[in-house]
Amino acid sequence: MKRYDKLFIGGEWVAPKGAGNIEVFSPASEQLVGVVPEATEADVDAAVAAARSAFDQGPWPKMSIEERGEVLRKVGIALQNELESMATIITEEMGAPFIFSQLGQVMAPSMVFSYYADLASSYSFEEVRTGVLSPEVLVRKEPLGVVGAIIPWNVPLFLASAKLAPALLAGCTVVLKTAPETPMDAFRLAEIFEEAGLPRGVLSVIPADREVSEYLVRHPDVDKISFTGSTIAGRKIGAICGEQLKRFTLELGGKSAAIILEDADLAAVIPTLMPNALMNNGQACIAQTRILAPRSRYQEIVDAMVADVETSWKVGDPMDVTNGVGPLVASRQRDRVEAYIAKGLEEGASIAIGGGRPALETGWYVEPTIFTGVNNKMTIAQEEIFGPVLVVIPYDGETEALAIANDSDYGLCGSVWTADNAHGLDIARQVRTGTYMLNTMTPIDIATPFGGFKNSGMGREFGPEGVDHFCEVKSINLPAGFTPSV
Repeated sequence: MKRYDKLFIGGEWVAPKGAGNIEVFSPASEQLVGVVPEATEADVDAAVAAARSAFDQGPWPKMSIEERGEVLRKVGIALQNELESMATIITEEMGAPFIFSQLGQVMAPSMVFSYYADLASSYSFEEVRTGVLSPEVLVRKEPLGVVGAIIPWNVPLFLASAKLAPALLAGCTVVLKTAPETPMDAFRLAEIFEEAGLPRGVLSVIPADREVSEYLVRHPDVDKISFTGSTIAGRKIGAICGEQLKRFTLELGGKSAAIILEDADLAAVIPTLMPNALMNNGQACIAQTRILAPRSRYQEIVDAMVADVETSWKVGDPMDVTNGVGPLVASRQRDRVEAYIAKGLEEGASIAIGGGRPALETGWYVEPTIFTGVNNKMTIAQEEIFGPVLVVIPYDGETEALAIANDSDYGLCGSVWTADNAHGLDIARQVRTGTYMLNTMTPIDIATPFGGFKNSGMGREFGPEGVDHFCEVKSINLPAGFTPSV
């Protein structure tokens, strides 16, 4: 068990203002695996004050982008070197299968930091444009200021990297608020930043509950909130930021539809699709949880999915690499998922496989569950369950498939599966969602913008656009005959 007795505030390990602790329990063993101090509003005040001072008077915003990029590069290399140890921390915290923790929870974040370190050589903060009323105009991007970054528990290190890397590259300072379920990896990340030479004041890490999160959102010295989490919380954060005219980006929930077309080769499709449906024990906003199947092949597709679950998605100890599905993050999350399963049965759907708890002595497990006989108006087809529960919905013709895919309050991700890539691209262009997959298992490419339509969020992360969202834009009208170097 790892115990921290100090908080990382402004780049220093300091005693917390309060006396409370957060206990971290393994979702698999239900045993205590870590203890950290619980941050209070006073700790938020200290963290924001350090960030404000570091932004207003410190060296970080004034350093060259290349210098900031080199700090990110060191962090990315450190994560690669600690792949197994960091993956172990995250699996112990939230129950992700160990292989997924290695690849999706640690290797991917290391790639995020490395990508933004490389972007430093090509990202431009200034350009000269020919004006209409002015001979030339200097358009300049400047770091936005103090950022409050709030992340959930499902992919904590990846989501931290999605906010920290572009914000820091832009020259902002950051207060990172972690979920109480998963603070341990963030504390180790803070140590890595310290070892990489990040100047004092630039980063703080505060694990805390929702009340302290709201205090951070409302803090008058915070210039921007970058939030990943539920749509309900996102609405509240957006409302608060709107009242204060505070900048914000929201990456929220999803209920993504995977459209399997008539000509799809199921032998190739199912093994590629299912990892995107059941990844991270179903606790992923981009999970392909609505499977749209042509009625003529409906039972064939259901049978192929069931067979894949039986052979490839064994449930058990997430540290055992032969297991594809681990526990849910907490007993309350298991209760939530089981309530949705009960709701599906109540509304008339049937279970093709799963639906219960595996015969394991400890852990908050739910079996991978596939519902059939589902129509898109059912609760299990409309609401984000955040567990290993899939629904298979029949359709008659591609027009209906597109209508079903778009009949959702969400628009985060999706996919189409076909033998004809050109036709699949035509389908992809018609689905109202921010990220889409055409015959591939890659839902996010960190070099390109990621985010949602509709209730799935506002703003974008990753790519150069990720840095743009942490900048303010200034136009400087220039006199005739003067062209500055940029």
